[in-house]
Formats: sequence, C-alpha cells, structure tokens
Amino acid sequence: MQRRTTITLILGVAQTLAWASSYYLPAVLAGAMGQEVGLSASAVFGAFSLALLFSAAIGPWAGRAIDRVGGRPVLITSNVLFALGLMGLSQASQPLHIFAAWAVLGLAMGSGLYEAAFATVVRLHGQEARGAITGITLLAGFASTIGWPLTAYLEATLGWRGACMVWAALQLCIGLPLNAMLPKEASGARQALATTRPAAAAAGMAPARQRRAALLMACVFAIAWFNSTAMAAHLPQVLQASGVALAAAIGIAALVGPAQVAGRLIEFTLLKRAHPLLSARLATLAHPVGVVLLALAGSHAAAAFAVLHGLGNGILTIAIGTLPLLIFGAQGYGQRQGFLMVPARIVQAGAPFVFGLAVERWGAGVLWLSGALGVVACSALAVLAADMNRAERL
Repeated sequence: MQRRTTITLILGVAQTLAWASSYYLPAVLAGAMGQEVGLSASAVFGAFSLALLFSAAIGPWAGRAIDRVGGRPVLITSNVLFALGLMGLSQASQPLHIFAAWAVLGLAMGSGLYEAAFATVVRLHGQEARGAITGITLLAGFASTIGWPLTAYLEATLGWRGACMVWAALQLCIGLPLNAMLPKEASGARQALATTRPAAAAAGMAPARQRRAALLMACVFAIAWFNSTAMAAHLPQVLQASGVALAAAIGIAALVGPAQVAGRLIEFTLLKRAHPLLSARLATLAHPVGVVLLALAGSHAAAAFAVLHGLGNGILTIAIGTLPLLIFGAQGYGQRQGFLMVPARIVQAGAPFVFGLAVERWGAGVLWLSGALGVVACSALAVLAADMNRAERL
C-alpha cells in the first residue's frame, strides 16, 4: 500500500508539472509570444491546436510502448520532449519556429499527460488501479492553480522566453527525476497482468458489442474534452452573454478549477465504492443541469453553473482512465486508451474555434449545444451499462 501511494504521489506531481508547462501555457504567454514573432494570439492557439493533433497521433504508439516496456522509459522520454519543445519556444524568432516547437510539445503531451500516467499505473497495479488514477488526477487538478500564476510571475520577471526556459529546466530537474524513480516493474506486476482477465462483462460480450462499447466510450470522451476545452476558452464570454458583468464573469469562471478538484475528492470519498459507470453518468449530467439552472434563473445561477460544470468535468477525467479498465481489463490498456482518445484530442483541437463561432452566433444560447452534448454522453453510457448488464446475465 505504501509503495502504491508513493507511485501515485510521484505521478501526481510529475503530471502537475507536465500540464502546467504545456496545456496551460498559452493562456498566459500566447499574446506576448505572438507579438514578438509576428503572430496573432489566435495563431499561437492554432499552433497549440496543432500540438493536440500531434498528441492524438502519438497517443496509441505511446500506449503500446507502455504496454510493452512499462511507463518509466516513455514518461522519461516525454520529459526530454517537453524540455526540447519549451527550449524551442524560447528561441523562436519566426512563426515557423513557434509551430515546430508546439509540434514537439504535442509529441510530449501525447506520451506524457494523463493517458500515459493512467497506462503506467494500470501496468503496475492491474485492475486495482482505480484509486491510483483518482489520486493522480486529484493532485494534478492543481496544475492551473499553480501553473498560471507561476507562468505570469516568470513572464513579468524574466519575459516569456525566460518563462519557457524555466519550465524546460523544471522538466529536466524535477519531472525527469520523478519519473525515473518509478519502478521498472512493481513486485508481481508482470505475473498479475499475465493472469488478469478482462472485465466480466467484456468477457461475455460478443466482438460486435465490444466494438460498440469502444465506440460509445470514444464518443463520451470526445464530448467530455470538447465541452471542457470549449468552456476553458469561452466561459467568461458565455457568462457575460448570460447577463453577468465582466469582473464577476472572470471570478465565477475561476470557480471551475476548485470545483474540478472537489469533484475528484467526491469520487475519492463518496463515490469510491460506486460503480464507475454510475459516477460517469452523474458527471455527464452535471453540465446539462447547470445549463437548465442558468436558463431558469439567469445570472443568479451563474456560479452554480460553473461549479456543476467543474464537478462533472473533474469526475469525467477519472472516468476516462477507469472505464476502459473496467470494461476491457488491464491487458493492452495503454494502446487501447491511446486509440480511444484519438477522437477526443481531435475535437479538442477544434473546440475553441468551433465553439467560438457558435458563441458569436448564438450568444448564451450556445449552452444548449454543450448541454445537449452532455445528454448524448449520458445516453451513450446508459447504452453501455445496458450492454454490460446483458452480458453479465449470459
């Protein structure tokens, strides 16, 4: 138990650093970065979208590598790639350099963010990895809380290039040593994986139903990442369209981060013994319920909407790791997880642009779109649950 806790802490801290120095970097540095190399801030975000596409492409390969040799060498490689990409950004002098550096960061993200960490603990702990997955996301939930202020401070004192260099150094001096501390193979892990059977329901599913289960999960994950990324990019604007003043909208949007951590705490405590499909269905309904409250009560329900969105998003992050483990088991988890996340990364890359167009056209009415997507995700999980129940009865 102590060793499992240590592994969770190592990966949780390493993931906090990985997210803070990649995913949350453009929000602070895009403007200054673009201005100096002759790009608009939106073009810098376009380079970030390119990174997400590279992440989608490398994900299955990284997962397969973890299945074969374990997570330690893959995560160490991701630290080197993070550092190279960040150093590349720090030396950029023209637009092409920005896009090339973000492409390298995309490779790092595809092999070093949550999916890789989840695959690592599944290889080490097999079917008992749910608690570790929850613990990792709980710790890394503070990535934006730590990353945004630190990046802003570094930019103010060292400039955006200096900020990128410091993050690169942190990857090499903190992230890499942490991942190097991971065991090559936990005691008995190889034997445990060799004898791990697929989840009972999946074992009883016909191949066609297993394929449908994979498609349903991919759909749910894509919707979760679309709504999460869209809200991260446009929530203050959407709240303003709902009648909230600018200062209040920014303050309310800031509630999403703590709410995500609270959602993971709920999963870790109150929902610890609940079926992962139940947790996931409740999480997919949180955003639509918030939309309804906002429609009924207007700006008075803005804070409730932000909190509900954050709670659901926090729990869904865990579901992305636990549902494939529940249904298909630990064998081949990494590669399967990589493939399941390809659609999510692709829609994530386009979410800020597509949702931005919808906000311009529909204003606050755009929330009916995101809310409807949440209902679709819940329906997909209901079908998945019915298929599992049917398989268990056979």
